[in-house]
Amino acid sequence: MSRSITGGSASARWSGGPSRRAAVAVATVTAIAVGLGVALGGTALADKGAAGASPPVVTRAAIDPSLVTGRGADVGFVEQEAEDATTNGTIIGPDRTAYTPAAEASGRKAVTLAPGQYVEFTLPKAANAITVRYSVPDAPGGGGITAPLDVTVNGRSRSTMTLTSRYAWLYNQYPFTNDPNADLLHPDWWITECSCVPAATTPAPAITKPFRPNHFYDEQRLLLGRTYRAGDQVRLTVPAGSNAAWTVIDLLDSELVGPPHVRVVAANVLAFGADPLGRRDSADAFDKAIAFAKRQHLRVYIPPGTYQANRHIVVDDVTIEGAGNWYTIVRGREVTLGTPAPDGSVHTGVGFYGKDASAGGSRNVHLSGFAIEGDVRERVDTDQVNGIGGAMSDSTIDGLHIRHTKVGMWFDGPMTNLRITNNVIVDQIADGLNFHTGVTNSVVSNNFIRNSGDDGLAMWSEKTADAGNTFDHNTVQTPVLANGIAIYGGTDNTVSNNLVADPIREGSAIHVGSRFGAKAFTGHLRIANNTTVRAGTYELNWNIGLGAIWFYALEKNIDADIQVVGDHFLDNTHNAIMLVSDWPVKDLYSITNVHFKDIRVDGTGTSVVSARVKGGASFENVDARNVGAVGVNNCGSFNFPPTGSEFSLTDLGGNDGGGTTGPWLAPWVLPNTITCDDRPPVVAPPAPSPW
Repeated sequence: MSRSITGGSASARWSGGPSRRAAVAVATVTAIAVGLGVALGGTALADKGAAGASPPVVTRAAIDPSLVTGRGADVGFVEQEAEDATTNGTIIGPDRTAYTPAAEASGRKAVTLAPGQYVEFTLPKAANAITVRYSVPDAPGGGGITAPLDVTVNGRSRSTMTLTSRYAWLYNQYPFTNDPNADLLHPDWWITECSCVPAATTPAPAITKPFRPNHFYDEQRLLLGRTYRAGDQVRLTVPAGSNAAWTVIDLLDSELVGPPHVRVVAANVLAFGADPLGRRDSADAFDKAIAFAKRQHLRVYIPPGTYQANRHIVVDDVTIEGAGNWYTIVRGREVTLGTPAPDGSVHTGVGFYGKDASAGGSRNVHLSGFAIEGDVRERVDTDQVNGIGGAMSDSTIDGLHIRHTKVGMWFDGPMTNLRITNNVIVDQIADGLNFHTGVTNSVVSNNFIRNSGDDGLAMWSEKTADAGNTFDHNTVQTPVLANGIAIYGGTDNTVSNNLVADPIREGSAIHVGSRFGAKAFTGHLRIANNTTVRAGTYELNWNIGLGAIWFYALEKNIDADIQVVGDHFLDNTHNAIMLVSDWPVKDLYSITNVHFKDIRVDGTGTSVVSARVKGGASFENVDARNVGAVGVNNCGSFNFPPTGSEFSLTDLGGNDGGGTTGPWLAPWVLPNTITCDDRPPVVAPPAPSPW
């Protein structure tokens, strides 16, 4: 999305309580994140270096894969957390506060290496390629640095990765800045750190710089040159002479990449002058190959190589295949436009775009088997600098790897019948994927999204409703801002079988929101068989905890038929389920007709259900355990009438379990007992375990 809860004036906060307290010690956090490296976010010294290699621990979203069987994307790589490997470095975390590298790490833990230190992974399966998720410091004035990381396998076959922080380290308030020394971008906004509006406060509060550092991580991929066996040891070492005072290693993905795909009968871009060494711009050659392929009814083939393209490649009625996203890379610089484009863009860059919907959009576009690597380092919401964009109907996008663009895929409809499958989208400044305006009958399935700067997956029904779409079997990890999966209005949409882990701030795992000018929810919305892990985040601007799944009535009632069935909410930092409005509109809008069935809640820092809105919901076979506070925190719309809360819960039976305070859905809380604790104490839940 273009923005999260952030922004506005003092009314942007939740005013349910009389006082505000600063919830993060920003001076400490920023000093740690920028200056002290070794201490990054609270540490424990690892002691696994002397005893030899650790056995491989394979996780999915940093938990036992058996807990998420059948959910999320089926990917070609295996994931290993650095904190489970052998290291003589320092383990950081766990930490669930914003603005620390540990909090943004997968599983909220990572390993910090000083120069000369290492972390070593034992391969669980044969592999010839690795991906390293890492963080290195920013330059003192912003803009990033580069630093080496040595890679050896079994003590031999040394190669060096060049890490960079050029695409990481954002600061300040939305829409953020690369300058760590910048003053507040919006001094007229209320901020938690001083519990005030700085511009309206006398004396003016002292705001520590850099303010709110975030988006610490990036990824690098490396082909190892040969296939190694299960049990071989991959060691990542920071050279003694590194200019990076510290290097954080979050995880290693290892993969057995197949040989390059070859298409002999095709419009080969090399025949039209494309440069596979990336020394000159190949965009014109791509255009020529596409035009020829359309005339001759051929596919376009992009052989192995790195191709430079510094503008959009417009696609319509064409199939473009690469040799595989490890082999075919289309890379481009961000280019400043002489004058803003009609759509408001002030930059352009690499991207494959369908025609604009106002021009009829594109059809019969099929893209597969290549990588798109952008050069986006700042957030400009009007910019069209996305990996895939425009409108594409009756089309498919499969097997791409997209990084360093603003949004991996952003579609401006109306458009219909798009299939997006088997893609990897990482390290975005904003969303991973967004269906924006009138996208219908389309499917996003088996995609992996990590480190988005805003919603991982979103349907945004601005102006025209998104309808009949499905987000199914996707994995979304560590969205830095906003939500893993967000649905803003729309009709007859489905979110199913997804895995969402570690949302960081100002959002949570799954979000249903009447906001951002979206059309009302109509028909049905089905949210089924999803698993969330370590969600239920702290909302900085409201100074309260959210739910792993949360419903937000800001601009309209939410009253469509919403079925939440078969979902698992694991290790929730605050609540599992939240239904909320905003203080200025709390008596205007309600949330009704929401039905929870066959739900498992394993661990909440506070409640199973937090209600801060008028309306009601039903619950059937919702089982909970390890609940940290009263099962239902029912504030309604904060009028506290003698008749009880303005929010009612309907018990349809089978709602079992609870925590230290007793059954989570005790008879005495039904239907609308006021149990309001504006900001209950947080009890850290235990790690999730088999049910």
